[in-house]
Amino acid sequence: MSETESEFVLFAKAISRVLGWTYFLCWSLSFYPQPILNWRRKSTQGLAIDFPTCNVLGFIAYTISTASFLYSSTIREQYALRHPVAPEPTVRFNDFLFAAHGALLCIVIYSQFYTWIWGFKVGARQKASRVVLGIFWGSILGVLVVTTIVLIRGKDGGYDGSGWAWLDVIYALGYVKLIVTVIKYIPQVFVNYKRKSTVGWAISTILLDFSGGVLSLGQLLIDSSLQGDWSGLTGNPVKLGLSNISLAFDIIFMCQHYVLYTSSEDTDEEEWPNERQGLLAPRIY
Repeated sequence: MSETESEFVLFAKAISRVLGWTYFLCWSLSFYPQPILNWRRKSTQGLAIDFPTCNVLGFIAYTISTASFLYSSTIREQYALRHPVAPEPTVRFNDFLFAAHGALLCIVIYSQFYTWIWGFKVGARQKASRVVLGIFWGSILGVLVVTTIVLIRGKDGGYDGSGWAWLDVIYALGYVKLIVTVIKYIPQVFVNYKRKSTVGWAISTILLDFSGGVLSLGQLLIDSSLQGDWSGLTGNPVKLGLSNISLAFDIIFMCQHYVLYTSSEDTDEEEWPNERQGLLAPRIY
């Protein structure tokens, strides 16, 4: 490698670190506008409870996943075995810190729906919909099934990465994060649509999330390019999928807030259609 190429690589690595910590800051700050807004309004109306319900599961799964890629020698060895060209996972410490911090804040937001804790006014629906609860428990069951398969069919109790291995359990946790990321936004999009308002839904969260998503994708592209193998993208499907899915829904929310529903008037309308309307899922009380 020539001196010029070496300097370019060092520069690219520095840019990657800057992007990583910047998106970590954006995404970390994005958790605060919603609980602060709820506290100022003394209400969670306008926020679909499905959103924090999914987030609690998703970020706990993501925390375990990133921690395993960083600190588990078994997971790192199995990853290297399956990705010999680029044996180093593209997960960074800021990914883990973001996930753990996010899990904690999501639990706080979810707790704000309990009036006996915060005393806030809540909407008519105080539990997640059957669809979301089904996906919630189905995701947990899926991880347990993969774990059982690893224990039964895996070589050396899952420590041999050539067959079913503990890495597959970590991948399953990662896909749980992807699944709930897709699902968690849909009820909120519908709530905004039905109320014809985004009052109670903190748009600052979306702006910060959008910025973080762009920067996260940029870091992943740089890291994979430096490794000279784009399997760094497929080897970290959680980070890639999370960025693209979040960006798409962020654009939808920005359109709702700045274009479609610009009124600042609050509303106490039902947050979810009932069974007779035949839409999505019935309410659960």
